[in-house]
Amino acid sequence: MSYIVLILFFLALIFFWQSNRQQKAAGLPGGRIIYTDTRSWGKVEKPLFYPALALTGKPDYLIEKNGQIIPVQVKSRRSPESPYDSHIFQLASYCLLVEKTYGKRPPYGIIHYENRDFAIDYTRELEIALIELLGDMREDDVRGNIARSHEQASRCKRCGYQDICEQSLA
Repeated sequence: MSYIVLILFFLALIFFWQSNRQQKAAGLPGGRIIYTDTRSWGKVEKPLFYPALALTGKPDYLIEKNGQIIPVQVKSRRSPESPYDSHIFQLASYCLLVEKTYGKRPPYGIIHYENRDFAIDYTRELEIALIELLGDMREDDVRGNIARSHEQASRCKRCGYQDICEQSLA
């Protein structure tokens, strides 16, 4: 009987070690995973939604740590020198959604690149900039015909609108 208990204990240690290893490889801080949008960890959760701004999003992970909820966005490429503004605003959107969904304001979020992590403070200034950006995007959406904001063919090649864009460089 004690032999079986010893084997079960050993297997539990292996599973615990493997779980911690996977969590660190994914760039996740310590804590309990309470939400995931990666199929590798199980079923995909429903999106977070904030009706006042008609904002919807699905963070890659939400980690509960010391009573706080931390959004984590995983990027599959190598890190730039500093995170792109678009990545920062995507993470800020998740911070806002966490605050409105769970009633807890995240102090920061994490952008995990292949070779580096960035902790981005979720400040009132970032929240205000996000809300202004969302307003500008809604205005542009109403206007309809928006000029391309870059001269990089590589950006156009990855764009989901290239097939219908009259200004595509690709």
